[in-house]
Amino acid sequence: MPVPAIDPFHAIAISALAHQLESQGRSVIHLEFGQPSTPAPRAAIERAHHVLDTDPMGYWESEALKQRVATHYAQQYGVTVAPERIILTCGASAALVLAISSCFVPGQSVALARPGYVAYRNTLRALHIGAQEISCGPETRFGLTAQAIAALEPAPAGVIVASPANPTGTILDPDTMRDIADLCRERGMVVISDEIYHGLSYTEPARSMLEFESDALVVNSFSKYFSMAPWRLGWLVVPERLVGAARARMGNLFLPPSALSQHAALAAFDCDEELQSHVATYRRNRDLFLEALPALGLNRIAPPDGAFYIYADIRHLTDDSLSFCRQLLLDTGVACAPGIDFDPVDGRHFIRFSFAASTALVQEALARMIPWFAARSAAVAIKT
Repeated sequence: MPVPAIDPFHAIAISALAHQLESQGRSVIHLEFGQPSTPAPRAAIERAHHVLDTDPMGYWESEALKQRVATHYAQQYGVTVAPERIILTCGASAALVLAISSCFVPGQSVALARPGYVAYRNTLRALHIGAQEISCGPETRFGLTAQAIAALEPAPAGVIVASPANPTGTILDPDTMRDIADLCRERGMVVISDEIYHGLSYTEPARSMLEFESDALVVNSFSKYFSMAPWRLGWLVVPERLVGAARARMGNLFLPPSALSQHAALAAFDCDEELQSHVATYRRNRDLFLEALPALGLNRIAPPDGAFYIYADIRHLTDDSLSFCRQLLLDTGVACAPGIDFDPVDGRHFIRFSFAASTALVQEALARMIPWFAARSAAVAIKT
């Protein structure tokens, strides 16, 4: 069996160019990654300083943190999750690898939405598991439906669901999640739910798949809502029957996550007021983008319910989103992500902006982009 080829993450190349420009003295605004500009909670940082001064640490999985995560599910979603079902991981990426490798074997396939997070498709391929991508457009606000999954032939062994989704910010409504859960239960399909953007909602709160399917595998992390991306700490909730398999993979492939991060994360759970102020910043940034989109000539989007992204259709300007993002960066100093990362078929017509930057930087980015987009639109109009 040959080593599978996977696609590069093109936003990383855009970011590398952005940093190169910065090293040359250019002013660059980073909107290419979903990385919070807000810091880790103060109490988490203070706890980390204390632990560094007093504890030599080592390989360790915090029972107190697992219990706190379990309490979070009870308080936030009204579901009971035994702490033993929670595996602390080196970020959500490791949790995704654990989930996929614990459930599927080479030759099987898993359904997922297109557009969707680039690592879903590529992690599946790297593990010799097929990715059955379902084209999701504006008619479903770029979200999966049970009907679309049911129509797949052959039927997949599992489904990856994301709500809020990357790159669109779409939140699936409860009826849709229930329908997907019921379908998967009836047909013996495994559900993996990526809930990394929970807590970042601007309409209705996101629901956990565990409310509809107790045997779902749930991926989450401290990177987004808790503003702790550099701490590389996440978790995976697994059904009781898969605890042993997932723990074996965690121990062999990754070892436990950073002890320092686990100490800090436990403190972060008690910082909700501070974290909600971060959400308020993202909400302001979202509003600024939505207000500015007509001036940018970007009218075909699904307003994001959550996360911190704008996924915009630019087919009236280009059919090469990667070159478009590169030129935008070179001309304005604003870095964004090409849609081909999220959709290898139609992504050439889309770009993604992250509005996780500070409000001041979002305002500056929009001020730079509005005349640039106007000039591009005028040039296209002249050609046509």
